[in-house]
Amino acid sequence: MRVSHLLLVTLREVPAEAEIASHQLLLRGGYIRRVGLGIYAYLPLMWKVIQRITAIVREELNATGAQETLLPQLHPAELWQRSGRWQSYTAGEGIMFHLEDRQGRKLGLGPTHEEIITNLAKELLQSYRQLPINLYQVQTKFRDEVRPRFGLMRGREFIMKDAYSFHSTEADLQSTYLEMDRAYRRIFERCGLATVPVDADNGTIGGAASQEFMVTAEAGEDLILLSDDGSYAANQEKAMSIAADAIPLEGSALQLISTPGETSIEALCHSHNWHPSQLVKVLLLIAHLGNKVEQPLLVSLRGDQELNNVKLMNSVSYLTEQEVLDCHPIGPEDLDRQGVSTIPFGFVGPDLDDALLSSARSWTKRFLRLIDCTAATMDRMICGANQLNYHRFCVSWNDLGGIPNSLDLRKARAGEACVHNPKACLIQKRGIEVGHIFQLGQKYSGAMESRFTNEAGKTEHFWMGCYGIGISRLAQAAVEQNHDDAGICWPEAIAPYEAIVVIANMRDRIQVDLGELIYGQLLNAGVDALLDDRKERAGVKFKDADLIGIPWRIVVGRGAGDSMVELVRRADRDVQNLPHADALAELLSELRP
Repeated sequence: MRVSHLLLVTLREVPAEAEIASHQLLLRGGYIRRVGLGIYAYLPLMWKVIQRITAIVREELNATGAQETLLPQLHPAELWQRSGRWQSYTAGEGIMFHLEDRQGRKLGLGPTHEEIITNLAKELLQSYRQLPINLYQVQTKFRDEVRPRFGLMRGREFIMKDAYSFHSTEADLQSTYLEMDRAYRRIFERCGLATVPVDADNGTIGGAASQEFMVTAEAGEDLILLSDDGSYAANQEKAMSIAADAIPLEGSALQLISTPGETSIEALCHSHNWHPSQLVKVLLLIAHLGNKVEQPLLVSLRGDQELNNVKLMNSVSYLTEQEVLDCHPIGPEDLDRQGVSTIPFGFVGPDLDDALLSSARSWTKRFLRLIDCTAATMDRMICGANQLNYHRFCVSWNDLGGIPNSLDLRKARAGEACVHNPKACLIQKRGIEVGHIFQLGQKYSGAMESRFTNEAGKTEHFWMGCYGIGISRLAQAAVEQNHDDAGICWPEAIAPYEAIVVIANMRDRIQVDLGELIYGQLLNAGVDALLDDRKERAGVKFKDADLIGIPWRIVVGRGAGDSMVELVRRADRDVQNLPHADALAELLSELRP
């Protein structure tokens, strides 16, 4: 491709909308162009990157025996209603774009395809003899992100590879799950990405087990925790650790302490010389459950710990046997709407009386009480006295009526000891999720009555797996992990072109002839190459070549009369001055070892 014919519009200034390096460089390099909030056009250079990534994905998945298909983007609401996910995906801050057709039928634009594929399996797969089967697709997904940002990282329309496997046994599901794990590792390695597989929460997809693949980068939205012995890694939503012991309280007699206006852990510790680990803080929240129940929560944490909202929602779901749609703090305005008597915010204890909820209009009239494990092990502590301006000092759980449901509810943190090896320590990194694999179990096949006939002649629900890769997100993650102050440094396997020939001066016939010769030789050797034949200054061409990040550059300049050229490796800017035949041989040996 000649650059003079390429749709290439580069920018010198950083666009105001771009917050992180990869977003800035893709806009400046003419790879993408914003069309609307969270909506981007893939320009020719970017589309070539997407195609190269997709080709690698297809090769690896086809090698496992997976079969490619293409599923509809428009989903009938009734399928999502049967799985129980329509309400959570469309109500409030739900992420599904939804609409009605001219007959008044409700439809959604697919953010994911579990319902579609499970219904197809119900209709097409009748016998265990047809199993296992793994179907995948590469197509556009839609999610109504609350806060679209970072370009292709968190857009409202994006390209994704998703696969779904169906099995007759749980053991067979686990076998395919491990096979897909290996395939994913090969995919990311071939794409030139350094990824970290981490234990992950199943989120709205659900299921028994899941693992994320993270590209480590400072701009990552996810915090991942890894053990310094290299044997454990988890997203913070899922991570577990051993917290340091609380500092024991001095004293044994329960006291009522005046704490006027001291409603925070910081204020209490500052005024009374207490340590945060000696206090128990109590959080009041409301959980909206899938059966439309509004359940008030009373959550107790050690004062030096932070609540992990994902762990909390999973715990509430486990205890109530209901999906938790959302969970948010209770404020004074909530009490007013419910007609509930005033609660002493800032002075609440774990034993707050259920009677306060007796007048609630729509809430359940009893608190669901939960306590983090680190708080449950405290012998004596400081907590709210359930009356304004007072706390209790040296109180025990027996004094409070016993220990509520004890669960892991806190955020694990860097520096804490590891559960698998207390001598190992957690360290933290930022990560960009580019892949996620799930063991769904029988969650969807059970909800949608998708069955097959087993070897014994009885019907049972399919065992299912789900496996996703964000194709467009992976492309931007590669830029976030591979760039410098001059621009993008694409890994060779996914670069839009393998090499670029830059003719420094288009008015010099010798340079033009040699540049054309080298370009033709590259094409004949099967190298996907660009020829920068624009009538621009050499400096402009060099800056553009650095910006768009083609892995290899051959510069035809003043040495053309002696057949001398520069061979430049973009990754480290290494420059070799060579006869053009030697430069070509060196480049081919690098590209086709």
